Amino acid sequence: MTPPILYVAMTNHGFGHTTRTTAVVDLIQRLCPEVVVILATTAPRWLLERQMSGHFIHRPRALDIGVVQGDSFQMDLGATLTQLQRIQATARSVIASEVQFLRQNRVKLVLADIPPLAVAIAHGAGVPCWMAGNFGWDFIYRPWGGDFVGMADWIAEHFSQCDRLFRLPFHESMSAFPQITDVGLTGSDPEGDLEALRSHYALDQPKERTVLLTFGGLGLEQVPYETVQQFPDWQFITFNRHAPRLENLRVVTDHRHRPVDFMPLCDRIIAKPGYGTFAEACRQGTAVCTLPRDGFAEAPLLLAGIHDYAYHQDIDPALFFQGNWEFLHAPVEAPRLPESLPINGNEAIAQAVVDYLQSA
Repeated sequence: MTPPILYVAMTNHGFGHTTRTTAVVDLIQRLCPEVVVILATTAPRWLLERQMSGHFIHRPRALDIGVVQGDSFQMDLGATLTQLQRIQATARSVIASEVQFLRQNRVKLVLADIPPLAVAIAHGAGVPCWMAGNFGWDFIYRPWGGDFVGMADWIAEHFSQCDRLFRLPFHESMSAFPQITDVGLTGSDPEGDLEALRSHYALDQPKERTVLLTFGGLGLEQVPYETVQQFPDWQFITFNRHAPRLENLRVVTDHRHRPVDFMPLCDRIIAKPGYGTFAEACRQGTAVCTLPRDGFAEAPLLLAGIHDYAYHQDIDPALFFQGNWEFLHAPVEAPRLPESLPINGNEAIAQAVVDYLQSA
């Protein structure tokens, strides 16, 4: 019997789309070990291997661009538009190439987060395209005006052909999609022994004075790390391998470890608005302290979600980058709403995919 083949297309923007999607795909493999997974992304292989416990085929393909950024806050709109125009100009040949690949490999389903071309690729090969996300790139580009408006229209037309969207929390309306299924939070769970992690990184302060600094795969070089020395009875964790080695700053360079692995050991995280980090913090019950991010349409939705469902704190970016971190002495605020968000997104999407693959 031929094993089912799943083609997974992930947007090439930071690491967030990759990590949240591979958390779902890893569960798909656990539920259906015979499935063959093809990951179409330019994300580094070490990241994919860190996220996936089973075998996969890595097909490095840039099906979209997201936003060109120098770091997690600085966006280059000119370079973004240039690359979008290049993708649009080469779309026909890219689609044809991937359609041939899907047909040759007898792919049964395309799961995408959330490259617009994935829909045309799937339909060209005669298979459905399911997507998962909390926003579409048309929503991000349209407010920028000018040539981005036409690009947003082009993207929305692709989305309108999608067979099914799993809409994640903290979402925009995603009205371009005709078939929407709302699901709970997705994301990875902590792995490994917490005491071993605490010992390895000499995390000797209590949880109440332990802070995780995490700014996504693109990082944030201008963090004034020397400020941690003003809080000698606190300890801080960062994944920025270029951060200075300070007495109370733990620099994680081992690719086997992820920010979510440290969340149970931390009282709070300091982060930019991003679905992946916010979702994993909510799933772990870790407080979220946010540096606002201007110009990115998703950010207000994420902040509203955090205010509603998580212990939170908004940080003044000017004070933060000047090295004034007195906010650490202030208590975090309680969520505005009494109910919690469902955390079954991984399970809901994975089970639907497995049910389809086993019946198709």
